[in-house]
Amino acid sequence: MNNSHKFIHYLLLFFGVLAISTSAIFVKLSAAPTPIIATYRLLFSTLMILPVVIFNKKYILEIKKLKFKQLGAVFSSGIFLAIHYILWFESLRYTSVASSTVLVTMQPLFAFIGSYFFFGEKLKKLSLFGGLLSILGSCIIGLGDFQIGGIALLGDLLALLAAGVITAYFLIGQSIRQELSLVVYVFICYLSSSVFLIGYSVILGYPLIGYQQSDWLCFLGLAFISTILGQTVLNWLIKWLNASTISMSILGEPVGTCILAYLILGESISYNQILGSIIILLGIGIFLIGKTRRQKIQEIIPNN
Repeated sequence: MNNSHKFIHYLLLFFGVLAISTSAIFVKLSAAPTPIIATYRLLFSTLMILPVVIFNKKYILEIKKLKFKQLGAVFSSGIFLAIHYILWFESLRYTSVASSTVLVTMQPLFAFIGSYFFFGEKLKKLSLFGGLLSILGSCIIGLGDFQIGGIALLGDLLALLAAGVITAYFLIGQSIRQELSLVVYVFICYLSSSVFLIGYSVILGYPLIGYQQSDWLCFLGLAFISTILGQTVLNWLIKWLNASTISMSILGEPVGTCILAYLILGESISYNQILGSIIILLGIGIFLIGKTRRQKIQEIIPNN
């Protein structure tokens, strides 16, 4: 890969992270119930991808050849994604954008912990130190909100649960994406998430229509900017950039979100949030560096 291609990829990476950073802002700007926001984010994302699937015979053929086990895996992945959005969006009702976003982007740490238990990937001391450091950072943020009130601490807990749930989504995706193309995987995943969330909203008695024009604009913004231009672009870039680079880039989301929250929502940032955020980012960075070193050692040893 030449330097010009690298520049383009890293430029897209920057804009992808910036696009994801808008998620919490759109949720805060919308007055609609949390399940409804999550429903339309994924439903509109599915509808935006639908023409790409319909007008490409390759994807239609791939879908027809899917095995029952593969469909089950993708549908499960979609349900975990839906639950993740419900928990995270709900957390934004109780705590600040800064706290919620920082805590929910601990997902790379949860993912590597999950890999240890499910795939037997052992942690080096450096990675373990980074993980403990990140947990310390989250505790500092939690203590800061506890001083504000117990309700903010509830929001922090929901954000942490959302980070844990999304781990299941990524672990399933890590496995099934070896067999499916990005477009087919994302389309079926978003579709199953939408169906699950529509049913969930109906059961809870939330109307699917009758919302303000500003709410619909937020739904569209979440689908097009946060999901299509954000999450999907990062999934596309992983073909050229390694997983560690993508994971580290996601950690830039809290920074972008905090800046946007300050500029758009007028939210202040506490010293606890700043300190906790720095410690979390530092800890996960150390965690990833330790994992990368281990991977390099494993690549060198077989050649000897």
